[in-house]
Amino acid sequence: MKKIKQIGWVEIDDDVEIGSNCSVDRGALGPTKIGRGTKIDNLVQIAHNVEIGQHSIIVSQVGISGSTKIGNGVILAGQVGIVGHIEIGDGAIVGAQSGVSKSVKAGEKVFGSPARPIMLTKRIEACQTKLPDVIKRIRSIEEKIKDN
Repeated sequence: MKKIKQIGWVEIDDDVEIGSNCSVDRGALGPTKIGRGTKIDNLVQIAHNVEIGQHSIIVSQVGISGSTKIGNGVILAGQVGIVGHIEIGDGAIVGAQSGVSKSVKAGEKVFGSPARPIMLTKRIEACQTKLPDVIKRIRSIEEKIKDN
């Protein structure tokens, strides 16, 4: 394996706030960009060639993999992980501890791991809590059918 030298740079626009213990990797060949007015909390990892739009909020312990594009006004809640080479559209919201493995459309609210539309995730979570009772009922029905 041959190591490729990183010769890119980082561009940080006006009014950007970056908290303590953040890591912003310079681009491989071009820039890593952070747009005007974006607020980045503590302990955030921003990988090479990431582009973050204007007025976005990135909460603590978020990890953004390389070459991801994040739009304007995006909110990434705490401990979100994002794979590389995807897009998060303008105004999207990603709930805490979500794992984003594919692009998110503008204005969409996603949550969970894998991240899905928030209402779908909430319905799935509600069903999971009922699962032990449902399995018990199915076994009871199976026993009744077996006895007949």
